[in-house]
Amino acid sequence: MNCCAFNSFRFLIKGGLAGAAVYVAYDQGLLGSGTEGAEALKKAQETLPPAIQEWTNYLGWEVRAAQLPPTPKFDFSLSNSWNKGVHTVMSALSVAPTRACEYTVEGWKYVKDLVK
Repeated sequence: MNCCAFNSFRFLIKGGLAGAAVYVAYDQGLLGSGTEGAEALKKAQETLPPAIQEWTNYLGWEVRAAQLPPTPKFDFSLSNSWNKGVHTVMSALSVAPTRACEYTVEGWKYVKDLVK
């Protein structure tokens, strides 16, 4: 198997896994509104500990409920996080022209120093 065929095969596998992950996230409601995401998180918090217990029993591992870490509690506001992200992006975009000019000046100085 040559290098290009191997890289193409790896690309297809990675693309398939990424597509499957996006589909599962969409199917579970994680890409919907904030309430749908909160419901999906609650559902995962309720489902995960019994699923871990089932797998440990299946594999023959002895795990007591006291050994399992507690499910993390999220005190998280989706709207505040979204707004903070929007503010950060807008702030970066507002200083982008100034930074571009500064970097251009620094680049020209660097090139002039190389030419000397």
